[in-house]
Amino acid sequence: MTQVTAQMVKELRDRTGVGMSKCKEALQQAGGDIELAIENLRKAGVASAVKKEGRATDEGTIKVADNGSTLALVEVNAETDFVVKNENFQMFVQNLAEEVCATSPANVEDFLKQKFSKDPNLTIDGYRATIVQSLGENIQIRRIEFFPKKGNSSLMTYTHSGGKLVTLVELAGAEGEETLAKDIAMHVAAEAPEYLSSNEVPERVVAHEKEIARAQVQNKPDTIIEKILEGKLRAYYNQVCLLNQKFVKDPDLTIQALVEKRGKEIGKSLSVSQFLRWRVGE
Repeated sequence: MTQVTAQMVKELRDRTGVGMSKCKEALQQAGGDIELAIENLRKAGVASAVKKEGRATDEGTIKVADNGSTLALVEVNAETDFVVKNENFQMFVQNLAEEVCATSPANVEDFLKQKFSKDPNLTIDGYRATIVQSLGENIQIRRIEFFPKKGNSSLMTYTHSGGKLVTLVELAGAEGEETLAKDIAMHVAAEAPEYLSSNEVPERVVAHEKEIARAQVQNKPDTIIEKILEGKLRAYYNQVCLLNQKFVKDPDLTIQALVEKRGKEIGKSLSVSQFLRWRVGE
């Protein structure tokens, strides 16, 4: 059995909002397995749906580059926050983001092999090696992503906690709606949706949520149970699906209603076509 530590109890509390004593008890019953403890708390009706926060993360930063036609994100990890804050490290990550923006590599492996434009004698991996030697820590390029800008759409990012968290939102249907896209990106940072809409929630996840809900409503007539399950499933969608969530700046509107309202104001059919949420280490 895994020993239950104070840090584990704190993580479980952060992820569920349940009191410390119940978190400790749940972890002890689950043998230190945090995911099992969460499921047991939910089946007992103590915790609601939780998001994937509170997991241990590596040190690092995320940078964004925008060359007018493409927007790119890069996450790079190091061993200590001291190195992450170093000016040379920050410049290194920004240079990488600009390289991704300019060259649109298929994946990290391909990216590492290509030439560094500011010094063609180095590959990107060679450039990384010089930074490792300079700063004295293991430094790894964790992930990259790029987004070509499309006509009749608006693309915007939001950076939080000095690059520890970066979000991106794309609106389809109109150009020049970057302000709304950024507002929704800020919402994504705060509310951590896992899916765009209920249609994107995998069947296995829906089945699991129904199982959790059934465990909470035993010994009731089947017709009542089905209605309760529908209600609990709606509540789950409202928590984890971006379009169903209440807008943090105006809880009277869901994100879907917010976008539709703006579309009517400008006479366009607006929609959220995609979003992204990166936290360092996830």
